[in-house]
Amino acid sequence: MAAVQLGQYAPAEKILVHVSDTHFLRDGATLYGAVDTDQTVHRAFEQLHRSGIRPDAFILTGDVADRGEADAYRRIRGIVEAAAAQWGAAIVWVMGNHDQREPFRAELLGETQSGGVGEPVDQAPVDQVHDLDGLRIIVLDTSVPGYHHGEITDDQLEWLRAILSTPSPRGSILALHHPPIPTPLPLMSVLELQDQPRLAAVLAGSDVRAILGGHLHYSTQGLFAGIPVSVAAATCYTMDLGAPDRELTGVNGAQTLNLVHVYTDQITHSQLPIGEFVAVTHFPAAYVDQLAVLTPEGRREAFSRQQ
Repeated sequence: MAAVQLGQYAPAEKILVHVSDTHFLRDGATLYGAVDTDQTVHRAFEQLHRSGIRPDAFILTGDVADRGEADAYRRIRGIVEAAAAQWGAAIVWVMGNHDQREPFRAELLGETQSGGVGEPVDQAPVDQVHDLDGLRIIVLDTSVPGYHHGEITDDQLEWLRAILSTPSPRGSILALHHPPIPTPLPLMSVLELQDQPRLAAVLAGSDVRAILGGHLHYSTQGLFAGIPVSVAAATCYTMDLGAPDRELTGVNGAQTLNLVHVYTDQITHSQLPIGEFVAVTHFPAAYVDQLAVLTPEGRREAFSRQQ
């Protein structure tokens, strides 16, 4: 039967799947000898398919490959493209500190190196703009070749300022790897995005509605320049926030991907845990169909009233 609006909000205008820190290795090698990065991503997309959600775009916020290997990029590109093709969804790739710009451009973006023999490879930041029917996705490369912390150059800030000078019909979403929010993990603070006030000055008063990031390997939210920031946990391994004070421990568990629902006047960010879990309560789709034929008052009586 046709979908019936059960609450006050109409369906989201756009649904984005926010994935981060896949850290693929060449030849399907396990990360640290313990994490099958491919299996986790496959499982996440299987759960997404089972849900019936129809995403408009997949946004991968960096550290796509652990060592920047071409084979690793080709393999995850195949997995993501196959998933996106089911829904005709766009794919947005974002550079992370573990990524390497030359193979990233070649394998994920299909860009060929134009320089001649002996000329330096293109090490310019991989900044991009994508349009999803008026929803603008701005990709800002915060990686620093040879380092794990994040930086944004003067040229990048001027580029961003020029892009934002013209608002987009449905606003903009900024996607980067190093999120501009605090972390309770002291060691991760060393690897944060540098000179954040400069970015805040460019974003102030713009049409940016949300900032998507990764890097931290755990889900978190914050506010930057008055803009909500949402960080997706890694699909490879996550940081244990319950580890002893001042220790940094990664664990093979609590992996998630984020679902970003874009509405006319707001954006929500939800975590989808990756894995199999025991169901303790369940309402089948047939029950929703039964509610749909009732009036709003009837639905409240049937489902809201405490028995």
